[in-house]
Amino acid sequence: MSEGLFTQLLDLACGAFLLAAVIVLWRRELTAIVRVFALQGVALAAIPVLLGVHERRWDLVVVGVGIGVLRAGLLPYLVRRALTALTAGQQRYGTDTGESRETQPLVNVAASLLTAAALTLLAYAVARPLVELDPTPETQALPVGLAVVLIGFFTLVTRRRALSQVVGFLLLDNGITATAFLAAAGVPLIVELGVSFDVLLAVLVLQILTTRMREAFGTTDIDDLRELHD
Repeated sequence: MSEGLFTQLLDLACGAFLLAAVIVLWRRELTAIVRVFALQGVALAAIPVLLGVHERRWDLVVVGVGIGVLRAGLLPYLVRRALTALTAGQQRYGTDTGESRETQPLVNVAASLLTAAALTLLAYAVARPLVELDPTPETQALPVGLAVVLIGFFTLVTRRRALSQVVGFLLLDNGITATAFLAAAGVPLIVELGVSFDVLLAVLVLQILTTRMREAFGTTDIDDLRELHD
């Protein structure tokens, strides 16, 4: 693969990766958010695959395929299954608590998009010394990973639905993974497998807790649960 083609494909993958994080902030339907998260998993998997093909490191290609299976397939499936269980509970009891939508986030859509733009600019400003230190195509795309980390954390703290917060946590983890690949040209396979299994375990636990919350309290809105405690 030529250097020019590699740079173009890497920029395309990183652009799609960042765009998916911004769309998650924009959309309110949880089903659409899960689909966008799955597409982000494809873009994330493309980063190590491109690095592996360009550097002829087939271990990176294997890691990329594994990331694609986990982040674009298994994790979205688990979140979608939890969402299906919540909506089925609504239909069973004849109630509509808005579980399929993020109806009242702490920050509205316009402010969220402006914040995402500000966080992206902050990521580019913070990463600028690293880019100037070694201006390769990988390090030049490094701010994208940092931006997704910040956007994921912002999503995590501004959403009220438990499943929306799960997606924010997964965005944060995707950003960390992308940053590791772009900064260090890949991580060892055993390290990535260990981190991926930890994330999978966390999502399984969160899925069970979300379902239990819905069955016990009739909602997964964090503010409503806080009022029950008070």
